[in-house]
Amino acid sequence: MTLLSRRNALKLGLAGGALALGTAAARALVEIVVTGGNFVPLPIAIPDFASSDPAFGAEIAEIVRTNLKRSGLFVPLDPASLPQRVGNVQNEPDFATWRGANVDALVMGSVERGGEVSSQVRVWDTQASAQVVGKALKTEAQNYRRIAHIVSDAIYASLSGGSGYFDTRVLFVSESGPKANRVKRIAIMDQDGFNPQYLTSGKSLAFGPKISPRGDSLVFTSYDDGNPQVYYAGLGGASRKLINNAPMSFAPQFSPDGGTVVFSVSNGGSTNIYSAGVNGARPTQLTSGAAIDTSPSYAPDGSRICFESDRGGSPQIYVMGAGGGGAQRISYGEGSYSTPVWSPDGSVIAYTRQSGGQFHIGTMKPDGSGERILSSSNSVQEGPTWAPNSRVIMFSRDPGGDAGPGLWSVDIWGRNELNIKTESFASDPSWSGLRG
Repeated sequence: MTLLSRRNALKLGLAGGALALGTAAARALVEIVVTGGNFVPLPIAIPDFASSDPAFGAEIAEIVRTNLKRSGLFVPLDPASLPQRVGNVQNEPDFATWRGANVDALVMGSVERGGEVSSQVRVWDTQASAQVVGKALKTEAQNYRRIAHIVSDAIYASLSGGSGYFDTRVLFVSESGPKANRVKRIAIMDQDGFNPQYLTSGKSLAFGPKISPRGDSLVFTSYDDGNPQVYYAGLGGASRKLINNAPMSFAPQFSPDGGTVVFSVSNGGSTNIYSAGVNGARPTQLTSGAAIDTSPSYAPDGSRICFESDRGGSPQIYVMGAGGGGAQRISYGEGSYSTPVWSPDGSVIAYTRQSGGQFHIGTMKPDGSGERILSSSNSVQEGPTWAPNSRVIMFSRDPGGDAGPGLWSVDIWGRNELNIKTESFASDPSWSGLRG
C-alpha cells in the first residue's frame, strides 16, 4: 500500500470557497488521506475556545484535542506553543503568522453555556488561506461534554473523508469485586469512558449487551430466571424476556432496523440460531442440526447473517441468508474463529481468532479474503464491536488473575491500540451509532 505525504495530502481538493456558519460541510481543502499503516498523523492547532468563562472554553478545547489525538489521525499541538492561545471564531486568521508556525490545519472555536451549550467552530487551511468548514452546534446543558464530542466529529469529518464517532456511547459489562464473586452490571458510558450509568442492579448475572441501531434500547443475556435468557429493554426502562419456553437463549444482536433480534437457543445438546421481533412475535428458527451455531450478526443491509459454528469440527465463521439456509464457511486460517460482527459499512467482518497460543482481533471480507490481524495478545481478548464509521474496533482484554478485564480499541489499519479508562473492570462492549 502507498501513502501520500502530509504536504501532498493537504493539497487535495483545493477548489471551493469559504463556508458560512450553520451550513453543511463542503469538500475538505485540508484532507487526510490514509491508504495503509505507515501513516503520519496530521498536526493540528486548536487554541482554547473563546468563552465568557475562560476555564470552560479551555476545558472544551482540551476534550476536542484529546478526542482527535485518540483517533490516531491527528497530533494536536501544545496550545502554549501557538501564536494565539484563545481562538477567534469571528474573524479570519492571520494566515502568514500561522504558516510561520508550521501550522497547516487550524481550528478556531467558541463555546457558551446557559439553558443549553452552544458552540461555533471553524476549520482553516492556512496554506490555501481558506476555510474548510464552519458550523454552529448545540447540545443539552446537563451533559456539556457532548458539545466537545460534536465539535470533534465536525472536525474529523471535515478533514478525514469519513464521519466521526466521538458523539457515541458504549454499552458494556461493569465488573467489580473479587474474581470468585464478581458483580456484573450492564452499564453505558460515553465512548471516552466518561458519564457511566448503570442499567442493571447486579443481583443476577448479566452479559453480552447489544445496543439497538437507534441507541434507545438494548438486548442482553441474564440469569434472572435461573437459566440464561435473552432480555429486551429500553435504556433506563424495565426489561422483559424476549421469548418464552426456551431452555437457554443467549448471544442476541439487533437487525439493522432494530425491529428484529437474532440469537441462539440451546436445547438437547445442540445450539441453533433463531430470530424474533422485539414486539414479541413468534421466533423463527434459522439453522438446524447438532452443531453449536452462535454469535449471529446481520449485514448492514439486512440481507445476510454471519455467525460462528463448529459444524466443521472447530469454531469457524459462516455466512448465510437472513432467512437461514445456504451457509458458507469463510474462515480458513489456523486455529478457531468466534464472535464475528459485520462492519457498519458492510465491507468487512471483525472476529476473534485463537491460534498459536494467542488471541487475535482481526477482520476479513465477507467472502473470507483479505484477512488482517489488528491486535494479538497472550491475554484473552474477544468480542469486537464497531465504531459507526467502520474505522475503529473496541474489544475486551482479560489478562487473568486479579487484574480483571478492560476495554481496548484499535483502528482498522492495526494502529493506535488504546486502553479505554473505566471506573471498574469492563467487558463485552457494544458501540452505539452517532447520537441524534
